Amino acid sequence: MPRVPPADPPDRTWWRDGVLYQVYPRSFADSNGDGVGDLRGIVEHLDHLAWLGVDGVWITPVTVSPDDDWGYDVADYTSVQPALGTLDDLDELLEEAARHDIRVILDLVPNHTSVRHPWFLDARSSRTSRHRDWYVWADPGPDGSPPNNWLGSFGGSAWTLDEETGQYYLHNFLPSQADLNWWNEEVREEFDRILRFWFDRGVAGFRIDVCHMIVKDRELRDNPPTDEADHWFEQLRGQRQLFNAGRPEVHDVLRRWRAIADSYDPPRVLLGETHVFDPRLLASFYGRGDELNLAFNFLFMHAPFGADGLAEAVQTTEASLPPGAWPLWAAGDHDYPRFPTRWCGGDPDRARAVLVLLLTLRGTPILYYGDELGLPDTDVPRERLRDPVSIALYPVFGRDPARTPMPWRPGPGAGFTDPGVEPWLPLGDRAAGTVEDQRDDPSSTLHLCRDLIRLRAEVPDLRREDYEPLPSPTGVWAYRRGPRVIVAANLGDEPAAVDGVSGTVRIATRRDRDGTRVRGRLELGPSDAVVLEAEPEGTRRRAEP
Repeated sequence: MPRVPPADPPDRTWWRDGVLYQVYPRSFADSNGDGVGDLRGIVEHLDHLAWLGVDGVWITPVTVSPDDDWGYDVADYTSVQPALGTLDDLDELLEEAARHDIRVILDLVPNHTSVRHPWFLDARSSRTSRHRDWYVWADPGPDGSPPNNWLGSFGGSAWTLDEETGQYYLHNFLPSQADLNWWNEEVREEFDRILRFWFDRGVAGFRIDVCHMIVKDRELRDNPPTDEADHWFEQLRGQRQLFNAGRPEVHDVLRRWRAIADSYDPPRVLLGETHVFDPRLLASFYGRGDELNLAFNFLFMHAPFGADGLAEAVQTTEASLPPGAWPLWAAGDHDYPRFPTRWCGGDPDRARAVLVLLLTLRGTPILYYGDELGLPDTDVPRERLRDPVSIALYPVFGRDPARTPMPWRPGPGAGFTDPGVEPWLPLGDRAAGTVEDQRDDPSSTLHLCRDLIRLRAEVPDLRREDYEPLPSPTGVWAYRRGPRVIVAANLGDEPAAVDGVSGTVRIATRRDRDGTRVRGRLELGPSDAVVLEAEPEGTRRRAEP
């Protein structure tokens, strides 16, 4: 009998109206004292997620992997990585999460497999093997060089020569992550089976890794160089990913998966990692309501910090989305420095302001574990680095500092693992405070985050009404959410004020302002953010399109 995720109340859609939470399982909670977080550790801390008020939890890959890229190099799509637990542990997690009214989203990695996956081991055994065409192979150039100029996302050529068979195989990431050939119908059918395997177990949906990239140009044409009109992140690579990503044929695959997801009751949800910087391309992944339910917005995550930069990213996205499409907002994830470090320079007050904004925009917010504490990056010495990207790019860029263990309580092990056990990554100095510390402090960032989530659940305007920017002074981002809610944050370094607003402060980063009245002028110090219940007089509802 297939398991079923929790049902929605009549007036709500959990992934649209609720808040999502990302867990990096190796760093969330260690249940067996080996220094590595695991599935049972998540089960043991579901009460924290329920207390916080999140509706769904996305867990980065739990499938079998050699861990060259910590789960994103899959060797078996329907079994659990032994270091993280068993399939029975995952079933228990699904059951316990349902009891807490929390849905579980797993990570699907369809672009590539580990070179140690049985499919690839067979594929490289000969040019006529059963799985040869399941991967992207090409002959060398006349001089023995790679088939084209494509560069890997982790640096260097995207091609590696297989000496035994005399052809190159494609890997848009590590050489140990071989790209699948999504022109092959057998590959598509196999992933149909994989989706159904997990949906039948009660998984509520998938976050689809680099879903914009899975289909490649059939002719393997060279990518063009970038120019000054391209986004700065793309310019770092030096070439526009025109032929190895963002191909129009990917939409056929997404429609196919959406049909499978929608065939379940309740329908399963599809979140796409759409690492693109053209807002029109981002919008295309929603299709006509028949592709992704939610698409990750890297325009926002990579926006320059400040009122103008963040507001422009939101406004550009809002203007580009097709009718009915629902935005997804995240300030960080497992691939980037944490937002309190990247955006806020370690300033806890600014981090609190970001949480106010993230949890009040139109769309679905997703928190990365530790965001609710305002957790900054942890300094990881070079000799403790585990991530191949962090090691290769040290000290310029690293992912390990954002993947360190969750600080649950004071003392040795920080509640993450047993005292005296060395965790897989350093614990850090816990300057932001632990979950236990902050839970005991009503003025903490943790309580601010929880209260914002509760307010979102209580006030329909924050879940469903439009986003309308308001005139505001330099350094301030202010907007209206329907007739009842005004949000304003001063991201500048000087005091400022928003004129023409009146109402009652529901939540402020300085909690002593909660419940106070504002009459015509909202004063904001640096890093102050306020959610205001506006007075009916003088308010207006944004006209429906």
